[in-house]
Amino acid sequence: MSTSAKQIRSYRGPALFSYGFRPFFLFGPGWAALAVVLWLPMLSGHLALPTALSPVEWHVHELIFGYVPAVVAGFLLTAVPNWTGRLPVVGVPLASLFACWLAGRTAMATSDLIGVHTAAMIDVTFLVALGSVIAREIIAGRSTRNLKVLAGVGLLLAGNVLFHVEALSGSHGGYGTRLGIGATILLIMLIGGRIIPSFTHNWLARRTAGRLPVPFNRFDAAIMAVSAAGLLFWIVIPTAEVTGWLSLTAMVLNSARLARWAGERTAAEPIVLILHIAYAFVPVGFGLVALGIWRPDAIAPSGALHAWTVGAIGLMTIAVMSRASLGHCGQPLTASRAIQAIYAAGVVAALARIFAALDVMREPMLYVSASAWTAAFLGFVIVFAPLLSRARSSEIAVITNR
Repeated sequence: MSTSAKQIRSYRGPALFSYGFRPFFLFGPGWAALAVVLWLPMLSGHLALPTALSPVEWHVHELIFGYVPAVVAGFLLTAVPNWTGRLPVVGVPLASLFACWLAGRTAMATSDLIGVHTAAMIDVTFLVALGSVIAREIIAGRSTRNLKVLAGVGLLLAGNVLFHVEALSGSHGGYGTRLGIGATILLIMLIGGRIIPSFTHNWLARRTAGRLPVPFNRFDAAIMAVSAAGLLFWIVIPTAEVTGWLSLTAMVLNSARLARWAGERTAAEPIVLILHIAYAFVPVGFGLVALGIWRPDAIAPSGALHAWTVGAIGLMTIAVMSRASLGHCGQPLTASRAIQAIYAAGVVAALARIFAALDVMREPMLYVSASAWTAAFLGFVIVFAPLLSRARSSEIAVITNR
C-alpha cells in the first residue's frame, strides 16, 4: 500500500481537511465578503488596518490575489485527482496549504507592522506552494496534458509578484492587477469552455429533444487565441487603438461562443443557467474595454475591470463552487431558493457596478454593488458551511476504494 493511501485510510482529522474544496470554498468566499465589508469603512476613513497599502490597493489585492487563488486551489485540488486517478491531498498537507493562504491574508493586512518585504514574501508563497503541489500530482499521475492549467497559476503568481514590485517602487501602472485579472479570465475561458457545454449537455440530454451545446473544438481554440491577444494588449497598453479593435473582436467571438452552448434552454435550472450568465460577462468586459478606449467620456476605466471581476469572476466562482460543493457532498445538483438568491445577489452586484462605471447613479450603485456582493458571498458561507464542514458519510470510503 502506498504512503498516500495509508494516509487517506488512517485520516481521522477534521472533515474540513478531508478534501481540497472544503477549506478553500468555505473561507475563500468568507474572505471575499469580509474584504468588502472592511474596505468601505477603510475608504471613508472610519477604519484603518495596519497595512502599508492604500485602501484601494488592499481591496484590489485581496480580491484578485487573495480570494481568486483560494478558489483556484479548491477547484484544482478537487479536479486533479479525477484527471490523474491519484488520491487527493488531504489532512496535514492540505491544512498546511490552507495555513499558507491564511498567512498571506494576515501578512497583507499587517504589512505596516511586519514590513512590506516580509509581507510580500509570505503572500506569494501560497501560489508557489500550490503550483508545486499541482505539478507534482499531474506529473506523478502521468496526465501531462493537464499541465496547461499551471500556466494560469503561473500567470497569477507573476501578477502578484508584479503587484508587489509596483507597490514597493511606488509605481501605479496597474500592470500586476491587470495581469492577475487577465490570467483569471483566461482560466474562466479555458475551464468554463469545457464545463459549461458539458454540464449543459448532461442536463439537456435528460429533457425533451432540441439543440445541444457544441463541445470544445478548433473554433474555441481560435477564440482563446484572439482573446489572449486582446488581454495581453489590455495588460500592456490598455488605452491603445489596437487594444480596442482586439477587444471588440474578442467580444464578438466570445458572444458567438456563448450562443453555441444553448444557454437559452436552461432557464428551468438555475444551477446550469448561472454558468451561462457568468460567462456572458466575459464578452461584456471586452466590449467595455473597447468603449472605454473610444469613448472615455462615456465610461470610467474601471468599467471593464469590474465587469470581469464582479461579473465574470465573482459569478463564475460562485457557480462552480456551489455546483462542486453540492456534488461532492452528495446533494442533488439543483439550486434551492437560497442558492438562487445567492446567484441573484451576484448578478445585481455585477450590473450595479457596471452602471456605476457608466455614471448612472454612481454613488448609490456603488453601495448597491458592494452590499449585493457581500450578501452573495456571505450567503454562500451561511448556506454551504454545514456541508463543507461536515464529512459526507461515504466520502472516505469512496476515496480509499478509488
